[in-house]
Amino acid sequence: MEKKDFYEGEYMPQMHKIGKLTGLLGAVLSFLPALVLAVVYGLLPKPAALATAFISAASAFGFLWVVEPISYFPILGIPGTYLTFLSGNTSNMRVPCSSVAQEAAGVEMGSDKGSVVSTIGIAVSIIVNIVILTIGAIAGNAIIGMMPEGFKQALNFLLPALYGAVFGQFAITRPKLGVVAVVIAFAMNWLMKNGFLSFFPGTPSYVVILVAVFGSIFAGKIIYKKELED
Repeated sequence: MEKKDFYEGEYMPQMHKIGKLTGLLGAVLSFLPALVLAVVYGLLPKPAALATAFISAASAFGFLWVVEPISYFPILGIPGTYLTFLSGNTSNMRVPCSSVAQEAAGVEMGSDKGSVVSTIGIAVSIIVNIVILTIGAIAGNAIIGMMPEGFKQALNFLLPALYGAVFGQFAITRPKLGVVAVVIAFAMNWLMKNGFLSFFPGTPSYVVILVAVFGSIFAGKIIYKKELED
């Protein structure tokens, strides 16, 4: 109980306080270059241009503003979510590192221990990421230029491989939900490729992702409820 009290009474309030502060600071700093151009150099874009840019970005990535926090939160935990959305590289680095760290530590995802281990895994990944990015920024082109052509092409499969590994890790523990998720994803992809989703604005890949994510959540809720009843 002492550990539980410390986690809920001291640890989590501190994480919320630091997470909100750093998140707001990160948002302000993200706009700092634009503010410098506007205030110091007087370069102000027209409102119509700003609206066009926002609509373009929102139509392409807006669904991720809803999908990613909801779908990744159970893996990342609260402190890990703060770290992840401040540092970036969410799906290709933070989520895999979080899930692998929890699996290696033998803790349950969504638990208090899982949240702490997830935070440690994400923090380490950020440090390693900074080191690798520094090396890459200095010597990246030279290193990539020395790689064989086949190896360069293989790098394109890195992200799908990471997604597959994370999915496989969860599908092993929840095979029924894994099958349902695969069926939903393949069905939605088939509908998109055959033009059944063409009435949606833009490229309807966002519809596939939204249905796959929330459909899997809904299916998981039903399966979990039936398991409790059995």
